[in-house]
Amino acid sequence: MRFDRLCGARSIPALISFVLTCAALWAGGAVPAGAGTVLLRDAGVEHALSRLSFPILRAAGLSPRRVRVLVVDDGSLNAFVIDNRAIFIHSGLIMKAGRAAVLQAVIAHEAAHIANGHLARRMGNMRAAPGLAGLGAALAVAAAAAGAGEAAGGIAIGTRSSALRAFLKHTRAEEASADRSAAAYLRGSGVDVQGMVDLHRMFHGQEMLSVGRQDPYMQSHPLTRDRIRAAESFAAQNGGRAEPDPDAEYWFARARGKLSAFSRSPKWTMRRAGEERHEDIRLMREAVAWHRQRDLARAQGAIDAALALRPGDAYYLDLKGRILMENRKWSAALAAYESAASLAPREALIRADLGRALLAAGRPDAALAAMEEARERDSRNARLLRDMSIAYAKSAQPGMAALVTAERYALEGRFEDAGIHARRAVGQLPRGSVAWQRAQDVFIASQNHQKGKRR
Repeated sequence: MRFDRLCGARSIPALISFVLTCAALWAGGAVPAGAGTVLLRDAGVEHALSRLSFPILRAAGLSPRRVRVLVVDDGSLNAFVIDNRAIFIHSGLIMKAGRAAVLQAVIAHEAAHIANGHLARRMGNMRAAPGLAGLGAALAVAAAAAGAGEAAGGIAIGTRSSALRAFLKHTRAEEASADRSAAAYLRGSGVDVQGMVDLHRMFHGQEMLSVGRQDPYMQSHPLTRDRIRAAESFAAQNGGRAEPDPDAEYWFARARGKLSAFSRSPKWTMRRAGEERHEDIRLMREAVAWHRQRDLARAQGAIDAALALRPGDAYYLDLKGRILMENRKWSAALAAYESAASLAPREALIRADLGRALLAAGRPDAALAAMEEARERDSRNARLLRDMSIAYAKSAQPGMAALVTAERYALEGRFEDAGIHARRAVGQLPRGSVAWQRAQDVFIASQNHQKGKRR
């Protein structure tokens, strides 16, 4: 599991401001991570969430291949959308959800904000309202940030945080509309509508708390007793509780199990793993716990046992590759990643891991091929840029190494460092080339940032 640290912002508005600043660097290169500073990237977790979201997104008329569900490393309960390409869910909400239908209700609700045009409507309001000056480009930039390569980017320094908060806050009318649509999506997908009732009940009573004590979800999703009653009525009209979907429950347990194994202490994981109903997930959790305690033999034994139960599972092979890689077993790690990549050829995060293993094995040219393919399919992987800079350096391409280093520093908010490397890249890359222009964009962004600081 990778933790992509983007910058030091501690709020959604601050982080979107950062994305606005960085967006001109390249379309699709940054990812807003919501209320925290770290976006969790893990092929297994994201695949599990895609399995849960697939029927919901299809029922909403959205493309499951274009709308991703990404995890923010934050223990508070929150979920949000800022464009039509990604749904961001806090890890705390996944851990708290309890069952698949509750998490699917979250996904359905956020998908409804996309499908119902709430974001597009707010863009129109922004352009019409003088008080929201500078925010009109936010959605286009956010689309780029979530992976829309065709989105136009621009620099927008000094965007008002109050305007951004106004953008993120849903009205009660929007919430009621999203609830109705979400319930329809759940029903159309055969998912228990009671999950939405249980979701609302999680936040019952939060309105009585001071703003500082409320979960962020409450501050952007106003909750009333009427919403709970409406959800209960809809659930009753549709036959009450539906039978749990074993497949959905499995993937929910798998996502939550891996998140908890990496975030909780290994001792806690070992104490609680026995409660897991799925034997392979129990073994996966134990493998992570043993790995974090630096016990390679037991970690490898546990993940191999999980693979024996689910042979050909690309995501367990990816985890095995990580365990071996972090224990400096280069050849064995490479073999695991090659197997994983062959089983999941379109999984960009696994392809990036393969590139890292090839680099460790002393094959930088092959590593670059895998990394470039990974970046083309998923530009959200910040760690990939660091690996690419090393691979370019080892392949005697110092200009490209300087470029991707500059881009990585820019994403981290280190604009002074980004400018240094961008200037170096401009001097080494062929003038007028695409790479040279990317370096110029980073350099200009760095200069504008420095000018803004002096004002």
